[in-house]
Amino acid sequence: VIRAYFPVISVHSSVISDYSPVISVCGHCKKLAPEFETAAKRLKGIVTLAKVDCTTNTEVCGRFGVNGYPTLKIFRNGEESSSYDGPRSADGIVDYMKKQAGPDSVSLHNEKDLETFINHFDASVVGVFESSDSPQLVEFLKGANLMRDKFRFAHTTDLQLGLRYDLPSDVHTAILFCLCACSYGICPHMTKENNDQLRKRDLLTAYYDLDYLHNPKGSNYWRNRVMKVASQYSSRGLLFSVANRKDFEDELEEDYGLGTSEGSEVPFVTIRNRAGHKYSMREEFTRDGKSLERFLEDYFADRLKRYIKSEPVPANNNGPVKVVVADTFEEIVNDPEKDVLIEFYAPWCGHCKKLEPKYTELGQELSGDPSIVIAKMDATANDVPLGYDVQGFPTIYFVPAGRKDEPKRYEVMFLISTGSLHT
Repeated sequence: VIRAYFPVISVHSSVISDYSPVISVCGHCKKLAPEFETAAKRLKGIVTLAKVDCTTNTEVCGRFGVNGYPTLKIFRNGEESSSYDGPRSADGIVDYMKKQAGPDSVSLHNEKDLETFINHFDASVVGVFESSDSPQLVEFLKGANLMRDKFRFAHTTDLQLGLRYDLPSDVHTAILFCLCACSYGICPHMTKENNDQLRKRDLLTAYYDLDYLHNPKGSNYWRNRVMKVASQYSSRGLLFSVANRKDFEDELEEDYGLGTSEGSEVPFVTIRNRAGHKYSMREEFTRDGKSLERFLEDYFADRLKRYIKSEPVPANNNGPVKVVVADTFEEIVNDPEKDVLIEFYAPWCGHCKKLEPKYTELGQELSGDPSIVIAKMDATANDVPLGYDVQGFPTIYFVPAGRKDEPKRYEVMFLISTGSLHT
């Protein structure tokens, strides 16, 4: 029996029945499964982690809009709260969900509480209030609830704690006195936990053997050189960061083609902007920082070639379903004269294999119309362009002629269950 599932993360809710379906198809599910199980054990008694088999519980999965695997959702008090957008490693899930399970804002009672709270890499906000029934505190807690995914929040009614941060002693109203976004600083340490937040901006990252616990001097050696160059470009809208290469090993191989054997004691530098465009510094990082300066000058002058992961362009592409790779996406899918139906698939995906005969049949039926293209792209071997949300397989989009900036998602679950295609 082939069964795919999506895990449901439940916070402060009754326990959802937990069982282990056979997972032999979905590669993403296979990769997540051991991390999810490990996280579940570590979060026992704090947060309930559960999973639902969507091949046998189709009504439940349909009700919550599941159309790809694995899909993760957070429930609070028996109600769906939000989608889970955090890390998918055991450590990342545990850290993220501990934050979700705790209060929106931590109550600080003394100097030690304050020191412990602000001694953190993540951006933090502390509010100082006159009393626990302050109307400003009520509004603060509402804001903390809305923005807890972006910032850490804490509050106190001890005005003395604010004095060390120059809070006037005669102030008795709510004041946010410590927005510790400065904890990011000019060159923050990017981790699995804060990378989503940092990547909301155009971001340069230097990856190397960074380890502040065991080698703070060596870790700061390269960070200081990045910071020296960063100070010259601080007004150009680019955020600088450093990261442990091993923490992002899989990502560097997946996104930049950097093999694990290509490690070096000098940093590997990348830029990823908000549009999803990726660049890598191919010149070795020199200790005087000059190579990094040249890389940045080329970046700001728009002289760098974007890094795009792409399979080779197929020598023969005359079949009823056109094979698209990242290097030909613009030419085939974004042809302004063509209506294009594009399937993003994974070679190991059972649903994709089940769909293939019908998809090929559709391509054959429409092959006589030169204005229509039926296409597919292996999303595990090619970069998916910005504007296409591919979280599971298969994912299908219709890209109309003349409106290439308005791709429309095609609901795949109905297609798979009925075995029919209608365009």
